[in-house]
Amino acid sequence: MKKINVMVVVCAVLFTISAFAQQSSKNSLLEITPDSLSIGYSKTTNIVFPYAIISVDRGSADILVQKAKGLENIIQIKAAKQEFIPTNLTVVTADGKLYSFLLRYDEQNPNLNLSMNTTEPFEQNVLFSAGSGNEQELQLYSKLALYDKSKTEGGKESRYGVKLHLNGIFIQNDVMYYRIVVVNHSKIKYDVDQFRFFIRDSKKVRRTASQEIEITPLYILNNDETIDEESENTFVFAVPKFTIPEKKYLVLQLMEKNGGRHLAIQVKNKKLVQVTVLPKL
Repeated sequence: MKKINVMVVVCAVLFTISAFAQQSSKNSLLEITPDSLSIGYSKTTNIVFPYAIISVDRGSADILVQKAKGLENIIQIKAAKQEFIPTNLTVVTADGKLYSFLLRYDEQNPNLNLSMNTTEPFEQNVLFSAGSGNEQELQLYSKLALYDKSKTEGGKESRYGVKLHLNGIFIQNDVMYYRIVVVNHSKIKYDVDQFRFFIRDSKKVRRTASQEIEITPLYILNNDETIDEESENTFVFAVPKFTIPEKKYLVLQLMEKNGGRHLAIQVKNKKLVQVTVLPKL
């Protein structure tokens, strides 16, 4: 009889410990519920965060994400294709907080302007990029980069009679200047949809999230929207100074509006460190 009572007590103790462990495990795993966000193809969604953005991870290449020009805490989002499958977006800010969004396609009623700071007015949340400089200075240095005879062969690609060529990288006052030539050998004019700068992983593990770091130009010299048939244009893009982390590379991507003549150049860190220093004004 005593043995039976001991066994009952032991079983009760073990059951209590197991229940406590399961409850503790549940308490330690706190799920972050993502915010639902509707975005469109022809409209841009702006999200203002209370602190500077240090990391952005999109779940699918069907959406486009970039920081607002010259600002550190505003991202702009739009659909890269219509009727995309719902995906997610993760943002980490300088205060260490993680924001999670579930993105859905809604061309008619997208969310346009959101503020993640509920304690201050929307207008007071803008954080300007350090060292972004004024436009006049950026314009003058961009012209120096345009006419400088130094050349850094950063890569080229030719398709469909159109050539994309990076032939100069310059720096001054923590701003880098990329000189990029687009040559249209074809007899059809080339309408520029967008020119993107982003850093991408060298190797992407199958079925993992696509992680890209978008770099927004501070200023663009010769920002022509059309390159006529059998002509060329030299752009100079002023961007904040950066280097490329290990196992990543820079992508310069040119996309044609209402067309398929898309071009891209991959640039590795060894090319970036071969920059030419522009003379001070």
